[in-house]
Amino acid sequence: MTDLISEIQSLIISSLGLEDIRPEDIDPDEPLFGEGLGLDSIDALELGLAVKKRWGITLTAESEEAKTVFKNVRTLAAYIETHKQN
Repeated sequence: MTDLISEIQSLIISSLGLEDIRPEDIDPDEPLFGEGLGLDSIDALELGLAVKKRWGITLTAESEEAKTVFKNVRTLAAYIETHKQN
């Protein structure tokens, strides 16, 4: 799962255009939204699209499930690991 976490960290940076941070700067257990990485709802939509494109997983930003899945990189990795299509 370490490789998947690294891939997600890189995906977050590339899909959201976060030029001033490196993948290793993103703590897998730090919240993605609010006080942690500081992402917002627009970022959630972009990240959701990137996840769909990369792994074929569709999550709507409004769903309760998405709030749990996008809690941090580790929860996203666990979800992708069990639901990925390729």
